[in-house]
Amino acid sequence: MRPDLSLPALRTRYLSGELTPTRLVTELHARIDAEELALPRNVWIHRLGLDALKRYASALEGRDPATLPLYGIPFAIKDNIDLAGVPTTAACPAFAYTPQRSATVVQRLIDAGAIPVGKTNLDQFATGLVGVRSPYGACRNSIDPAFVSGGSSSGSAVSVALGLASFSLGTDTAGSGRVPAAFNNLIGLKPSLGRIPTTGVVPACRTLDAVSVFALTAADAATVLASAQGPDAQDAYSRTMLPHGRNFGATSFRFGVPRPQDLVFYGNDSGTAQFAQAIQHLRALGGVPIEIDLTSFRDVARLLYEGPWVAERYAAIRAFIEAQPEALHPVTRAITEAGARLTAADTFSALYRLKELQQTFLAAWGDIDCLVVPTAPTIHTIAAVEADPIALNSQLGHYTNFVNLLDLSAVAVPVGFADQGPARGLPHGVTLIGRCGADLPLLTLASRLHARTVATVGATPHAPHLSAGAPDARGFPSGQVQVAVCGAHLSGLPLNWQLTQRGAMLVRAVRSAPVYRLYALPGGPPFRPGMVRVDANDTGGGAIELEVWELPASEFGSFVAGIPAPLGIGTVLLEDGTSVQGFVCESHAVRDAKDITALGGWRAHLSASS
Repeated sequence: MRPDLSLPALRTRYLSGELTPTRLVTELHARIDAEELALPRNVWIHRLGLDALKRYASALEGRDPATLPLYGIPFAIKDNIDLAGVPTTAACPAFAYTPQRSATVVQRLIDAGAIPVGKTNLDQFATGLVGVRSPYGACRNSIDPAFVSGGSSSGSAVSVALGLASFSLGTDTAGSGRVPAAFNNLIGLKPSLGRIPTTGVVPACRTLDAVSVFALTAADAATVLASAQGPDAQDAYSRTMLPHGRNFGATSFRFGVPRPQDLVFYGNDSGTAQFAQAIQHLRALGGVPIEIDLTSFRDVARLLYEGPWVAERYAAIRAFIEAQPEALHPVTRAITEAGARLTAADTFSALYRLKELQQTFLAAWGDIDCLVVPTAPTIHTIAAVEADPIALNSQLGHYTNFVNLLDLSAVAVPVGFADQGPARGLPHGVTLIGRCGADLPLLTLASRLHARTVATVGATPHAPHLSAGAPDARGFPSGQVQVAVCGAHLSGLPLNWQLTQRGAMLVRAVRSAPVYRLYALPGGPPFRPGMVRVDANDTGGGAIELEVWELPASEFGSFVAGIPAPLGIGTVLLEDGTSVQGFVCESHAVRDAKDITALGGWRAHLSASS
């Protein structure tokens, strides 16, 4: 049976002493040999030998597993990403070179304790969504080898799905980190552009490329991202992410869904049913669906292969393709050489059009927290794609091609398996799409959805809920402040606008710990209560009804500045033992005020007084 290589499962074994990195890589090396002998899927371009694996493992021996977030975790690397001392081919043998340094992202993961196991197959020069455009052979689907694995990060996805790596690195320009995830029953994280540096990555479209992560669970992907992220002085396109804002994935949320007339599945009836079921699951998680016109999104998508970004692909390998055009896969060559015919005028026309479409997009985005689309409308056999390589590849990018051009974040999530048609038994997925920087909220929501919808991860027998849980928020600052309100700032009351106009969102209704008295203060309108913490010896305290609101930290100062004496902001204890910043009152101001503690809250007082 394929073992559970999820991060929590391995960490538990390491901490208990049951497993060591050396033992893991020895067993894993033998398992990969056996997998390739049983049914070759063309996953690897270069595997590390056992001696090399043991050198990485030995560097970890004797260290406390708790000190490294990825201690002893095996990972695979798409072969357009550098690993020191190992050839990088980009699936083109004539292009191959051996780097002296690892890509920044690879080195960060190794420094965090991860162990590279090999370089994986891909659609040549990361051009394709099918996984068949490689001189190293078509990479076969992990569940049904007659079908495509998805591309271009084909081998990276299949290695994780088969239990040969805990996670893997891919790249994503047009959907290459999402389509393979959908076809192999995995989480596929396409981070915000620039969040993970691309230093040491062979570019496809440098302005749009993102290093992606394939993982068994969203929590695993978040752990990898936390170690991989951060700007790099060597990468001009890397950047420090702004705070992600409200973590809508953990609470109620609004999600955009395509209008029925915008949904396309190319005859895949099972995809239609699976997408509808996913929407119901999101409703059950507290989501409110809002129909979105995808016309502008589709217009953006067409720019990717009909506009100057094809020329950017050409520019990335211009010297090589002009010197050795015959070295390229025929389909890759045909697509890339088309970029040479585009002019500077074509580029500016496309940029103007993209800017116009971005404005339409921003208007639609004001109504939703995230957008939900099918990851891919359908799936094809390898034979079918080889017979019609351009048209069928294009179908697979129907819901992915616009994301990077609009500078969005995205997470592909498995949601079930086809129960009819020629693709019966193969997985289906949806993609959660958010604003730039919204990676953690998307991963949080992905984790919740994943645990509800799929019984197993990848091609393994293991259940996602066994290692899922909420992604660790450390390393992902929200830029938000929570504040508890007890009076006129409650929902629907006269001063609530002071919160909502600052972009605040209601998080939850709660009660304080039973250590406060509530008073109706003199004066008004607006009428206000004062909440005062009782002394340790005072038995007259009660639990007061509160609302916790979350607002941007940049707005918190102006909000507090508008609070009149004797009110202020202090630390408020909640009934569940936690604490939050909230409204409190100076004790001297309640000497002549009416004690309304017994009513349990301000709303009850207003009702009793009306």
